[in-house]
Amino acid sequence: MTSIPYTLPRDWPLGRMIGAGVLALVAAFAVFGPMLVPGDPFAQSLMQSLSGPEAGAPFGYDHLGRSLYHRLAHALRLSPVIALAAVATAGAAGLVLGTLAAARGGWVERLLVILADALMALPGLLLVLIVLAIMPGTATGFWAGLSLVLWVEFFRLTRAATRATLASPAVEASRLLGFGWPYILHRHLWPEIAPLMLTAAAFGTATAIMGIAALGFVSVGMRAPTPELGLMMVELLPYWREAPMALLTPVIATFTLLFGLTLLAGGQK
Repeated sequence: MTSIPYTLPRDWPLGRMIGAGVLALVAAFAVFGPMLVPGDPFAQSLMQSLSGPEAGAPFGYDHLGRSLYHRLAHALRLSPVIALAAVATAGAAGLVLGTLAAARGGWVERLLVILADALMALPGLLLVLIVLAIMPGTATGFWAGLSLVLWVEFFRLTRAATRATLASPAVEASRLLGFGWPYILHRHLWPEIAPLMLTAAAFGTATAIMGIAALGFVSVGMRAPTPELGLMMVELLPYWREAPMALLTPVIATFTLLFGLTLLAGGQK
């Protein structure tokens, strides 16, 4: 009997494996943490203001006597969900428009490139602020503004990769053999674009989370009492002497989340 050789799948780089593990731990805390220790992120008890950890609040309390544990779990669901929604929208738009620009060329490509360059000329946070001025303090406003900023990077990457792939001999051979666009997209374009999209998506998610936190820190993001990482920092900053660990809680959570995303995007063996 002739044996069929079996090839193990290519391992992920160690950095990406660590990043995925860190993100899995953060996601597990955000989803299952409130189940392990039931509580309300909005409930106040001024008698517990800035007090230390206890069974019902393992991370202690903030200045209004709200459980930092439950507010942090809520914040770690809110910011990543908004960021992932924005990245998914921007990635889909960039993938479609980048492929269209590279495939059609001519005035279609010139028009899309001019539009992308015009958006690139403006600071990203300014565009988000303009959208938030129309839809202030809402998750929808963040999603729309971040999508408007992030699609340009996906568009540029897709356009560059698609143009190079479409000019390759393999694609020319597929065309001569009569294969249509669905086959070319599946067989030639997507394998080249997918790794770039993964890296861009991880960096884009980190950028979106930093943008949400930065706007929250300057009090133009989500509105109180919504638990959000940047808003939690700015609320606790005046009390850093009395309760430094309360302030460090959202800081450490934000750093851990961004650290995991950065490793996932660019980890090497």
